[in-house]
Amino acid sequence: MESFGKLGLCEPILKVVREKGFDSPTEVQEKTIPLILKGSDVIAGSATGSGKTLAFGSGIIENVKKGKGVQALILTPTRELCEQVSKALEDFSRYVELKYVSVYGGVSINNQIKKLSHADVVVATPGRLLDHLQRKSVTLENVSYLVLDEADRMWDMGFKDDVAKIVRKCSEKRQTMLFSATISPELADFSEKYMKNPVEVSVEAYVDASKLKQIYYDVRDNEKFSLLIHLLKNEKSNLVMIFCNTRRNADLVYKNLKSNKINAEVIHGGMEQNKRNRVMKNFSKGPNFLVCTDVAARGLHIEGVSHVYNYDLPKDAKDFIHRIGRTARAGKEGIAINLVASRDYDNFSNIQKRYPNISVKREMTPHFDKIFADWGSSRNKRPRGNFGKNFNRNSGGRFGKKQGGRSFGRSDSKGERKDSGSGRSFREKSYFRGNSTFRNRDSKDGGRRNNISGNNFRKDGENSGRNRNDRNEGRRDFRKRRGFGGNRERFREERRSQ
Repeated sequence: MESFGKLGLCEPILKVVREKGFDSPTEVQEKTIPLILKGSDVIAGSATGSGKTLAFGSGIIENVKKGKGVQALILTPTRELCEQVSKALEDFSRYVELKYVSVYGGVSINNQIKKLSHADVVVATPGRLLDHLQRKSVTLENVSYLVLDEADRMWDMGFKDDVAKIVRKCSEKRQTMLFSATISPELADFSEKYMKNPVEVSVEAYVDASKLKQIYYDVRDNEKFSLLIHLLKNEKSNLVMIFCNTRRNADLVYKNLKSNKINAEVIHGGMEQNKRNRVMKNFSKGPNFLVCTDVAARGLHIEGVSHVYNYDLPKDAKDFIHRIGRTARAGKEGIAINLVASRDYDNFSNIQKRYPNISVKREMTPHFDKIFADWGSSRNKRPRGNFGKNFNRNSGGRFGKKQGGRSFGRSDSKGERKDSGSGRSFREKSYFRGNSTFRNRDSKDGGRRNNISGNNFRKDGENSGRNRNDRNEGRRDFRKRRGFGGNRERFREERRSQ
């Protein structure tokens, strides 16, 4: 505890630290807090869960005064991290009266507008903050402390230009702190442009490699889910995170886990924010299995994760590092399990090339029961197009059995369509379903189309009458040639006599 006092923290923060039972500062806290309290711009390479919120919060809590407008701004890449940072800062400043406001999309903007009028510190995602700036519901002229949290993630998500617009709205007399897991050349260029003589601080990885076991199973594509079910039911685990590359895959894995009586939750960027908040809040209490996309790989500090499953191997090797970094944290053991099928080979190879020092051991695939999974095949969906309510796929389309007509078969080897009911050649005329148009292939006009849909003729004048007559004549001609109506028996007799 004495070591926290040596860092120069104010008494209200030290009181909270004592109540939380923190024994000693983390490496990032030890290296950055003195610099931040001194007023220096800082670039720190650190991961989520390393204690950086207390680090950049120390200067904000000590120097921001209540009721003087927005004096501190923290930008985060995701809504979840925004909410998490805001709550953590409120907790550390419980003995200092400051008003914190979280600003992110997916929720009502009107409620945020009301709260911003009384805010001292704003924690925001770039997109929603720009909306407020355009509405002039917040001003950043008095911002003396600017924090970019998970900056590399914001750049990966395409927020580079948005962040630059926001920074230019802030006061030039400010202290800027940038925290990022990796410092890319783009971030370095940004720091040169918008920071004043920043001090760079690097810390060791928060994840203990000696505590993290990494394995992979080489499995067939159609057996990946069955293997996942087997491992989830047989591995002794605490909290489990299952990563998928897309929202659709996450939803499908979640639904199939539920159908196989595994109590799981799902989170991804396509969900409403209130539901995402509820899922994250209940994860450690209720279901121990969370299916997620990379929205949960970065910026969230979740304690007690013992297993990380990569159901899909990520395309970006950096995402792989952040995924497995959810476990084996703070000296605890963890395991990362990769399910590698043929469609994952390229991504897995790229990860191994990018990080050759990572050791991922292959495990023999265990025997497991094959599980039926419903992946929502498009074959089970109703086809698109103007087929009507009584469309029957097996009845040959629009003129199927429910419409009282005949079904048409596929083309034969000569490219001739055949009637599946009678086997007669359909060479003389062909039916174009798109606009209900008939083409006479052997006619003298070289295949002129006779429109009979009624979509293109006028309802008044001589032309409309001619088009209507052509329409009826074409329909009667078609039915006559195909053997419909009152002439059906006569055409059958003529065919038998040939």
